[in-house]
Amino acid sequence: MTDWLVEAQKAIADIPLLHGAGTPQRLGGLTNLVFRVGDFCLRIPGKGTEEYINRAHEEAAAREAARAGVSPEVLHFDISSGIMVTRFVDGAITMTPEGFRDRAGSPARAGEALRRLHASDAVFPFRFELFAMIDDYLSILSTKDVALPDGYHDVVAEAEAIRTVLKRRPVLETACHCDPLCENFLDLDTRMWIVDWEYSGMNDPMWDLGDLSVEGGFDEAQDEEMLGAYFNGDIPNADRGRMVIYKAMCDLLWTLWGLIQLANNNPVDDFRAYADGRFARCKTLMAEPEFAVHIRAVER
Repeated sequence: MTDWLVEAQKAIADIPLLHGAGTPQRLGGLTNLVFRVGDFCLRIPGKGTEEYINRAHEEAAAREAARAGVSPEVLHFDISSGIMVTRFVDGAITMTPEGFRDRAGSPARAGEALRRLHASDAVFPFRFELFAMIDDYLSILSTKDVALPDGYHDVVAEAEAIRTVLKRRPVLETACHCDPLCENFLDLDTRMWIVDWEYSGMNDPMWDLGDLSVEGGFDEAQDEEMLGAYFNGDIPNADRGRMVIYKAMCDLLWTLWGLIQLANNNPVDDFRAYADGRFARCKTLMAEPEFAVHIRAVER
């Protein structure tokens, strides 16, 4: 019997709701173990996630997102273990970069789902603060035997100018997902559901759009489709600028997340290549002449 099946059966034994619901079927997940169990979805946190995930915050956000109509209902949540059970969204397609490219209208549906979340009255207990999180992740990595990419601190120093611009031009923070991997979007053709609220918090809503664009490898047409649906066709230059800025900044942050996974010996991916690739993409975008144009649009 595989280790993951043992973990699933152990969790199921402790949750009466899942007794007799069906045989656990392994689903995707970079850090966590995720299973379909009949009409339910079971999530078991991955090794080491307790270092940087606040489960009380996650539970509150997941319940608020469900109330806002963008995420499945939470049926069980154990804060001490982080084990969670939600409704399984039957018939939905788990999105990928290829799915966003090939499924007609999917960038627009994602934009509409994010607008629904951002426009709701949901309030999350955590404030997602980019530069504070970079400092926190660097602090965690200072205790690990993992090397940062060459020049990382230099790029963080360059990003201070961006930090200043964003501070001068604050926006109303809303409930945001903050980690919009493609796989966190479930498509039913008529609408998108969003799952996995581990990193969620009150944030600039353009973070979610910029990060999804990066995760999905969106081209210009996909960006325009997503932005057009989000803004009902009238896209402010400053918001477009913020979205592009966050494309670079999310890579700067998730570089460190990848290194933490490497330090924790997460076997799911080559996290050294993941971190180095994200950092290289961040530097490339920040070096493009158009990047400065977007910064000026935010300043104005």
